[in-house]
Amino acid sequence: MAKLLYIESSPRKSRSKSIAAAQTFLDTYQSNNPDDEIVTIDLWTKRLPDFDGYTIDAKYQVLHGQGFDDDQAKAWQSVVDVCDEFKSGDKFLISVPMWNFSVPYKLKHYIDVIAQPGQTFSFDPETGYTGLVTGKPAVVVYARGGTYDGDSAKMDHQKPYVEQMLGFFGFTDIESVVVEPTLAGPDDVASTEKAAAEKARELAKKF
Repeated sequence: MAKLLYIESSPRKSRSKSIAAAQTFLDTYQSNNPDDEIVTIDLWTKRLPDFDGYTIDAKYQVLHGQGFDDDQAKAWQSVVDVCDEFKSGDKFLISVPMWNFSVPYKLKHYIDVIAQPGQTFSFDPETGYTGLVTGKPAVVVYARGGTYDGDSAKMDHQKPYVEQMLGFFGFTDIESVVVEPTLAGPDDVASTEKAAAEKARELAKKF
């Protein structure tokens, strides 16, 4: 039995295009893999540790190969707990709306928490960075109001950022479903949603 970890980053819930496509994926996946476990992390209800004070001090202790005092150890454990939950997934689904050409701050906070040395990556002066979360597939659902190709591609800090960070963590098998443009006319949006749902089902069947 595998664990599919679903990370949800939109607060719009039933009105969210990214969540709708992700739910289509989940329904198809569950139908084809009834014994697998699906765990949802809703970033709008999850309490994440702040990265200040003892927590940032603890990170620098890790970077310098030094130990913790009691307060640093407690703060760092809260980070490790989030990292452990993330790494417990065998497969990953992430739904991401575009906010200000990038990602919601809740997702950025989550990524900042799990991007830690010894947890999701390692560093060696000779070989550089190495991702530690390997051999696990991921599907990312993106929703955005416009289209981002040609000259407008340089304004897309959503999809490239998420893929860069997943790659940094060690992911090599990354598929995507893009719901765009969600601010077009009703007929165009309906067509876009239909195409996204079809791709979500297709990916879920082989995931």
